Amino acid sequence: MAEAGGAGAAQGDTSKTTTYAGDSYHKKCIFCKITNKEMPTELLHNDEEISCFRDIKPGAPHHYLVVPTKHVGNCKSLTREHVPLVQQMVDMGKEILQKNNMADLSDVRFGFHLPPFCSVSHLHLHVLAPASQMGFMSRLFYRLNSYWFITADQLIELLNSKEETE
Repeated sequence: MAEAGGAGAAQGDTSKTTTYAGDSYHKKCIFCKITNKEMPTELLHNDEEISCFRDIKPGAPHHYLVVPTKHVGNCKSLTREHVPLVQQMVDMGKEILQKNNMADLSDVRFGFHLPPFCSVSHLHLHVLAPASQMGFMSRLFYRLNSYWFITADQLIELLNSKEETE
């Protein structure tokens, strides 16, 4: 499923990285452009660490993308050091849901697409709620225990099991 800006917008182009005072920024990354306010996208949250905006092709009544404000590659590039970041992204997703009157957090799907099934190679958490109201295609795209989608809890468990030397 294509996210903000469409599938072809930033297909993993890591060749155009620019660093500003230690910040990683990919010139062609649609999510970097959104978090840097270079695109007319409504940011529901934006600070130095985390940003959040609506998915342009929602798979549920509430479908948000939570991204690191600074460029971080997809979930396959993460290490154990990234566990706090992933947890912070989940916490932000919960906060945005609550701000949008979605009080039942038991009917929510938090997860990431696994490469090569990422349309944007900037780490992004899909927050979908209520999960019980997802349509057929969304249930397929965001299917639990598939080889193209991993829940945030599964990712944290996987990262915690990695050797510290990786």
